[in-house]
Amino acid sequence: MLLAVQPDHRTVALTALVGGFLLGFLDFVWIKWVPYPFAELGNSTATWAVAAFVFGYWVRSGWVRSALGAAVLLVVAVPSYYLAAALIQGDDLAVVWARTSLLWMVFGVLAGVVFGVGGNWARGAGWRRVLGTALPAAVFFEEAARFVGKANNPSYPPGSEWNVAIDVALSVLAVALIGRSNRQRALALAVALPLAMVIFIGFAMAGGY
Repeated sequence: MLLAVQPDHRTVALTALVGGFLLGFLDFVWIKWVPYPFAELGNSTATWAVAAFVFGYWVRSGWVRSALGAAVLLVVAVPSYYLAAALIQGDDLAVVWARTSLLWMVFGVLAGVVFGVGGNWARGAGWRRVLGTALPAAVFFEEAARFVGKANNPSYPPGSEWNVAIDVALSVLAVALIGRSNRQRALALAVALPLAMVIFIGFAMAGGY
């Protein structure tokens, strides 16, 4: 199995670059052509964070490699996304190096380090395994909370309850797939809720609302 083999440094670097390009480009394609409410999974910070987590989980050993590789993955994905927008719908290519793009790259470094390490920890033992397993659920719970806020906003289009349901379902599914025992899954779900609050507050302080 692919996940059973520890990749070498060259494979990690190449996967981060190619994976980042595909993540950004296909994310734009997903948003443009997948119908609502599933299209929102493309326009989702949680989806990108979980991509970094999966990368760290795949690396298997070495939290430094997991962190650096996941950060590169997300940083490359940002200009790739805007490149897709320029090629597919004629957006201005200058946005690739605009201030907004650079800001998202900074966020990509932060999220890549946190979730890359989290993916690595999910293969570990003790509290690190529980915390790592909880991270994907936490980021989807946090996004669900943001959709709840949008549902109460009269200026936002109706239908946010579907996005809440999808994110909550993905939270539970992530824990079910990553956890190695029912006890670990229960602990991870319990930890995911306060983690989601921390992410929610951090996102608000960063101006993400």
